[in-house]
Amino acid sequence: MAETSLLLLVAGIIAIGVLAQIIASRLRTPSIIFYIAAGLVLGEPGLQIVTADTFGITGLQTIVGLAVAIIVFEGSFHLKVERIRTAPAAAIRLVTVGAVIALVGTSVAVRFAFGVPWNLAFTIGALLVATGPTVVTPILDVVPVRDRVAAALETEGIINDVTAAIMAIVFFKTVNPEAVAEGFVTAFLSRMGVGLLVGVVVAGVVYYLLRYVDLSPGDAPRNARLLTLAGALLAYAVANSQATEAGVAAAATAGFLLGNADVPYEADVEDFKGDVTLVVLSFVFIALAALLEVETLVQVGVPGLIVVAAMALVIRPALVFLSTVGDRFTLQERAFMSFVGPRGIIPASVATLFAVELQAAAEDLGQPALVEQANILLGTVFLAILLTAVFEGGLARHVAEYLDVIPMRTVVVGGGKVGRSLAARLEGRGENVVIVEKRQATVERARNDGHTVEWGDGTDSEVLRAAGAENAKIVAAATGDDDANLLVAQLAESKFGVDRIVARANDADNVEAFQDLGVNTISPDIATAWAIDNQIERPAIARWMTDVGRVGDVEEVEVTADDLVGTSIREIGTELPDTCMIALVSRDGEADVPDSDFVVQRGDVLTLIGRSESVREGIARVDAGLA
Repeated sequence: MAETSLLLLVAGIIAIGVLAQIIASRLRTPSIIFYIAAGLVLGEPGLQIVTADTFGITGLQTIVGLAVAIIVFEGSFHLKVERIRTAPAAAIRLVTVGAVIALVGTSVAVRFAFGVPWNLAFTIGALLVATGPTVVTPILDVVPVRDRVAAALETEGIINDVTAAIMAIVFFKTVNPEAVAEGFVTAFLSRMGVGLLVGVVVAGVVYYLLRYVDLSPGDAPRNARLLTLAGALLAYAVANSQATEAGVAAAATAGFLLGNADVPYEADVEDFKGDVTLVVLSFVFIALAALLEVETLVQVGVPGLIVVAAMALVIRPALVFLSTVGDRFTLQERAFMSFVGPRGIIPASVATLFAVELQAAAEDLGQPALVEQANILLGTVFLAILLTAVFEGGLARHVAEYLDVIPMRTVVVGGGKVGRSLAARLEGRGENVVIVEKRQATVERARNDGHTVEWGDGTDSEVLRAAGAENAKIVAAATGDDDANLLVAQLAESKFGVDRIVARANDADNVEAFQDLGVNTISPDIATAWAIDNQIERPAIARWMTDVGRVGDVEEVEVTADDLVGTSIREIGTELPDTCMIALVSRDGEADVPDSDFVVQRGDVLTLIGRSESVREGIARVDAGLA
């Protein structure tokens, strides 16, 4: 009977977690808020369905450990080298200088707010260094900021998750009287070294099996998914068996290496890992939140609020602004990054286990003071998680809109082959694309391809508004119905004032009607004629252009930065990447090939051509005034 009750409880928690994820997606709010709320209702503060005795100490440690392995591996798997390159200097400084500032600043705040010993203060400070992909990624899912901002925040979250967990373990050994004392540097480096070594070995083995071993042709995608999952769990378990919390580093290392190794069936693995991560994340967050007692939060009271306020309002802005000095980030982007620093699963899981160990030590050694320290540790960490998740997660989109850090969207109406192909090419260039589609089957297919889709009729102004037409720089009407495309173009121009409207005219006889509206129009006849002419007259560039967004790219960027006004093409060109050049300059609607002495003015549009990553970097530099 007890086993049946536990089974029902686990299934129920998972079901609640999935429901919370659906609600969060619907409300465009980070799911962690609903996980914590569900845990508080189920646990000690609410119905007391989940208690400390539900899983037991060993069971809880095992569940949390395996969940952390999957979550950290999945986050690292998605962290691509190409993405990190969009903000390399800032990312490095955030996980070095920024992490030190967060550690020292938070520790000092804890020390003087609670008057606790320095070793406990630094244990709490180390835990609260970790922002983590489990809370940052859901925010970035609903706040589509520029790649350089997302890359910096994601890199910070993943790497700090690893280093913070290991630092916290090392500091905690000086707090727990039952632990074996170790030198800080030795303990930290040994755990990191074990984790890196095990992660590299496991990644190498999994890569070899995926690449060179026959996984059974009929079941290869499924076997690749299962093999990768087993690798994540094995890396964590083996490393942890050698050194406590080295498993976090091992899982992160294996995930990062495999995610950047061009493994077979990578898309299948990513989808599978993402689904598994959502399940385990919801389960663990709900379970950990359920174990939190209200008295623990009340006990930290005002001192706890002071620590969280110092962490969010002083320490976080300081470390972000120092870490992004001299980089390409705008003032508004730096302010947004200062606001987004929520704490997630690593602090929650490790703090819970620390508290359990301290309470056990208090009973074994008869030292009740350890219980108070456990409560301060657990209460402060969970208070930080609750407040940062609720306020930063809940308000992130509003803050981003106020600061104007969400790049303008491109809305593609029509999710058929043309719409999806167009969206894929635009997204490959880093554009923020939303597809509008009314057919359910097509919506599902586009979402399975990884596109953001607004379900509804694109000729409905409210559907266009929900897709972001008010903040769109381009609307492309790409349905197979010319009447619908014409109406979309009219709404985009009259209702939303979109600057650039492009429409697909399926019937060449309708091109004139579109052009009368001032809409750039493409018909199948025109497109085919252009394609054939290119293959005849300029086959080399035609082949190169068909791969735009993967090998090379051509992009336009408007000159708006004061530093560029009055600057010559020669001066601008020396600041662009080697494989990026200025091909055209457009002024007052007239485009021409500039000479090196041509001086640009505000409002000029530069056409950049080159390798795709260099063009994206060039656009970022022009936007930032080549800073």
